[in-house]
Amino acid sequence: MNAMKVAKVLGWVSIGLGLSELVAPGALARFLGVRRGTGLLRAYGLREIAAGVGILTRANPTPWVWARVGGDLLDLASLGPAVKHSPRKENVAGAVAFVVGATAVDAWCARRLSASNV
Repeated sequence: MNAMKVAKVLGWVSIGLGLSELVAPGALARFLGVRRGTGLLRAYGLREIAAGVGILTRANPTPWVWARVGGDLLDLASLGPAVKHSPRKENVAGAVAFVVGATAVDAWCARRLSASNV
């Protein structure tokens, strides 16, 4: 697999996810069964968009892919309390599974890019 091609896909995924968090944080909060946090979700959306733009516009996307890894860890930390307190635990578990999968792809890509000294 070509890490640069994967990085470009991750850039577009970041932009799409970020736009959804920015435009519809209330819907995401309801899906997760949390009553607060729409401001935080919007901030996370901006973070995702910034990472996506960085990946897609820089000759060396490596730091921006690493930024996705850091963002994934932040997302998991934020989802932690919802796992315990949300009435929609199944939805939270699905979100956690999605983020864990994304983290694996992001980390793989970041390591490959770092090793190739893009």
